[in-house]
Amino acid sequence: MASLPALRAVLLVALSVFLTVVLGFGLPALLNAFMRMLGLPETSVTECIVALYAVFVLYVATPRIPRGLVEVKGKAVLITGCDTGFGYALAKHLHKLGFTVFAGCLLKDKGGDGAKELEELHSDRMKVVQLDVCNEEQVNKAVDHIKEILGESEAVLWAVVNNAGVSTFGEVEFTSMDTYKHVSEVNLWGTIRVTKAVLPLIRRAKGRVVNVASMYGRMGNIMRSPYCISKYGVEAFSDCLRYEMKAWGVKVSIIEPGNFIVATGILTRDIVATTANKLWSEAPSEVKEDYGKTHFEQNMALMRSYCSSGQKDTVSVLDDITDAIMSKRPHTRYNPMEPHWWIRMQVMTHLPGAISDLLYF
Repeated sequence: MASLPALRAVLLVALSVFLTVVLGFGLPALLNAFMRMLGLPETSVTECIVALYAVFVLYVATPRIPRGLVEVKGKAVLITGCDTGFGYALAKHLHKLGFTVFAGCLLKDKGGDGAKELEELHSDRMKVVQLDVCNEEQVNKAVDHIKEILGESEAVLWAVVNNAGVSTFGEVEFTSMDTYKHVSEVNLWGTIRVTKAVLPLIRRAKGRVVNVASMYGRMGNIMRSPYCISKYGVEAFSDCLRYEMKAWGVKVSIIEPGNFIVATGILTRDIVATTANKLWSEAPSEVKEDYGKTHFEQNMALMRSYCSSGQKDTVSVLDDITDAIMSKRPHTRYNPMEPHWWIRMQVMTHLPGAISDLLYF
């Protein structure tokens, strides 16, 4: 199977050819008519086409232009959600690059495997801390611990990566309010809670805030409303924070991963079965009667099919987070996802809703 960069390159070339045809044949006629309406010479059309195409080429090429790297020495990073998945892999990756890593683990005090494996590195630059992002006391205790460690060295807290999160599914009428609250408490309020706690340290270092959202922070989907709401919130919070922190030299970036279900194990057939039983058993009788068991089972079969889908390698996510932390001019948003999801996100965020609804729903 072709690699993600290769597929993305093919898609970009195809899009470039398509735009060349459109710009070469359709746009001149429209611009000529517009110029005649304004009483301007039609010779300006060529310059307009060249300028538009140059902007497109620059947009495509910008991510590939070297933007310089900050020095790693003397810099520490706090990462939440390091028990498994992206957080665990990122903690090891940044440690290997030379950062001092504060790896926040939900299950450290309970002997979680991820926390144990990170501690077994026996490195002065790997600090595993107990951290439940929903627990204000634990967050404050973790920040006090970070301050104490940094106070004994010349290192600064350069970045925080808000990675901790949970996922769930279910149609709106089958999903309880408690589920909506829990998902937002972890994904959104946890991000805000941790960010506010460490922001003075990050601000003094003129460092980075990196928030892991999702492609579902930019577009909705059926059966994903609790998750989408929480990730849309992360996107809005990150944008507002970026505007506010610009004056302080702090860069705020958003990571929008696509489908990494297989790579992270965030959704398994057992989880689908357990969640499905809970959704059906707790649904109001009126909802069960109106929707019907057949409809419900079809949607659960769709969720089971997702369990074996998505990218198997997290390298693209780790590379984007690393760039957001180390680049002198990090991007506002990163989109580590498969090409078809990237295209879908562009369609759903840039075209009228009537068109995207027709294409995908």
